[in-house]
Order: sequence, then structure tokens, then C-alpha cells
Amino acid sequence: MGSSSDVKKVVLAYSGGLDTSVILRWLQQHYGCEVVTFTADLGQGEELEPARRKAEQFGVKEIFVEDLREEFVKDYVFPMFRANTLYEGQYLLGTSIARPLISKRQIEIAEAVGADAVAHGATGKGNDQVRFELSYYALKPDVKVIAPWREWDLNSRTKLLDFAEKNQIPVTKDKRGEAPFSVDANLLHSSSEGKILEDPAVAPDEIVFQRTISPEAAPDKATEITIDFKHGDPVALNGEELSPATLLTRLNALGRDNGIGRLDIVENRFVGMKSRGIYETPGGTILLHAHRSMETITLDREAGHLKDSIMPRYAELIYNGLWFSPERHMLQALIDSSQNSVTGRVRMKLYKGNVVCVGRESPNSLYDARVVTFEDDEGAYNQVDAQGFIRLNALRLRLGANIGRRGGST
Repeated sequence: MGSSSDVKKVVLAYSGGLDTSVILRWLQQHYGCEVVTFTADLGQGEELEPARRKAEQFGVKEIFVEDLREEFVKDYVFPMFRANTLYEGQYLLGTSIARPLISKRQIEIAEAVGADAVAHGATGKGNDQVRFELSYYALKPDVKVIAPWREWDLNSRTKLLDFAEKNQIPVTKDKRGEAPFSVDANLLHSSSEGKILEDPAVAPDEIVFQRTISPEAAPDKATEITIDFKHGDPVALNGEELSPATLLTRLNALGRDNGIGRLDIVENRFVGMKSRGIYETPGGTILLHAHRSMETITLDREAGHLKDSIMPRYAELIYNGLWFSPERHMLQALIDSSQNSVTGRVRMKLYKGNVVCVGRESPNSLYDARVVTFEDDEGAYNQVDAQGFIRLNALRLRLGANIGRRGGST
């Protein structure tokens, strides 16, 4: 718990929704402090000016509403995609990768305005509280963090709504009527969790999906596109060079129209429980397949296998909120060094939820038709050499088999 004596000014990560609006008023009352609001546009698809107006109505004097879409994609999404990152083999980490950027900018604002604390609206049951706070402490070790959901007694939706009404905080009808699930969105994905989605045995209703049409409703004709890569990052779509955020926005539209990127998973949260989530990552799903396809002809075999072996650890670090950790920086350096040759063009076919690579080319291609051909390879590969290669690799197997025949014991 805190008091007015130790917090004078706090920077709140503010969405303008019910929860953070209640938090804003609660901070003003409970801590008696000045509140600075920070609202980040990460491509969530919502108008952010209402958040500014709401903050003004609460008497907030310093309001930050910032468009961070390009930084988000260039410095967070693209580095993550260089590793073909999937958490637990499926999740493209759309929520996880947004938190470090929000945290970084929040700390920068706190230092600029002379705030002595930061606050977030994440609950005490989820991953986001960990992600925000690990990032805060990595960037500003002595920062004071206020997590209202772990402090106040507004521990039910009813109490939250009562507080809102007593403090003249607008409550939209869907909130008063208990929204059937919660949604978090940014330029990379949307996630839906809770309420009607909590039973993993029950399929999600079509109303759950925010970013994609169903594969069944997608066109009966395939859409073919090309994506150009330079050093592991996409730089052009269908031959047109685009900024990172613009390119991902275009891919999202293509994915949406072709029913691509839906995911229904039960994941292991960092705090220890399992959680069912419905995720939509249309552009990211296309990008993942395209990047892997580009790597198939440009990455050395062992380099690629090493990347694949560290990817689960890298994904876990991002999921757990350790983007600013020394080990994530170390892995990123290794991943980035592998991307120097990942340049070229991939041709993809999109059809009813499917993403298929139908062509790839690169000036750095390691694919040599002279070597793999079944025709005369002009001496590029001596097939007789395979005999010694096989015998050497079989040596330990033969020795082990001989011991087994002699009835050797362990």
C-alpha cells in the first residue's frame, strides 16, 4: 500500500476503458497524487482521441497519446519474427511483444515529467503484470510500481461498476451487461479470453473473431502474393516497398480476407495456471511462413538447426516478460547474425485459411541444382563418397549392436 507522502506523480498506462478509468480515479483518491496518462497507438484499431478527452474530464493536465506503430513493428515484431518465434509451438506472441514497448515509453515519460511512480491495469492473475513490471525494473531499477488490482478491494465486476457510478465514470452498455469475453488487440494480433471462452471443450462462436473471416467464407480462388526480404526483414509486398507498419497492415488485410491466422489454444501462463485463448494473427501467420521459406534456401543447415533449437527458449523469454534481459539480448545477437544472407523474394499462395509457399529465390541461395539433380551432375557430387560417410555414421550403431548380441549388461 502507498500513501500521499511517498507518491507525488504517477504515469498510468491508460486505454480509456472502464478498468483504467477506474484506476485513474482511484489513484487520485487513494494516493492523492497527480496522474499523468499515457495511451499508445499500437494499431489496436480504435480511435484514441476519446481516451484523451476522458483524461481531460478527470482533470489530468499531462496527457500523452502517441502513435508507436512503426516502432512497434520495426523494433519489436520484426526482430521476433527473425527467429520464427512461437510459444509452445503455436502462439505468435502478439500481446507479449507489445508490453516491453509500452513499458519503455512509460518509463521515458516518467523521467521526462519527473514522476516518481508508474502504474498499470493488469490483474494479479495474468502474465501482463509480470511483463510490465520486469520491463520497468530493467529500465529503471528504483522505480515505484503501483498495481491497483493487487492493492484495492474492488475485487469483483460489481464493485468496479459501483465505484464507477459513484465517481461519474461512464460505463458503456456492453460493460454494464457483462461483456462475454475480453479483447486485447494491436497491429500484430487480437486476443479474446474469459467468460464464454473459459471452457476449452466448447468451440468459440463466430462473434469472437475480430480480425478474420472464417476459412469457409473465404474466396474459392487463391490469392497469390510476393514478399521481398532484406537481411531477414520484409521490405516489399508485391514489388512495392513499404514501411514496416504499412506492410504488416497490408498483410493483415490479405490474411483477413482469406481466413488466415485463427488459433484456439490452451497455454501455460508464467504465473502457473493454464489459460484458453482465441488469437488472430493474419499478417503475422503469412509472414512466419514466408520468412521460414526464405530461410530454407539462404541459411546453412547447421545455422538453421541451431536457430530452431534456441527458438523455444527465446519465445519463453518474450512470453515471460524478459525482453530487456541480458539473455534475450544475447540470443537476439545470435539470431540477427544469422539473417545477413536472408535476402530475396518468396511467392505465397493464400487460400481458405492456408498459407503455402509456391516459389522462392535469392541472390544468396545455397540451393544448387547441379548437386541435387538426378541427371548427370558433371562431377559436382561423387555418389561413391556416400559409402564412407554412411559407414562412419554407422560405427557406433554397429558397436552397440555387437554388444547386444554378446548379451552385454548395463
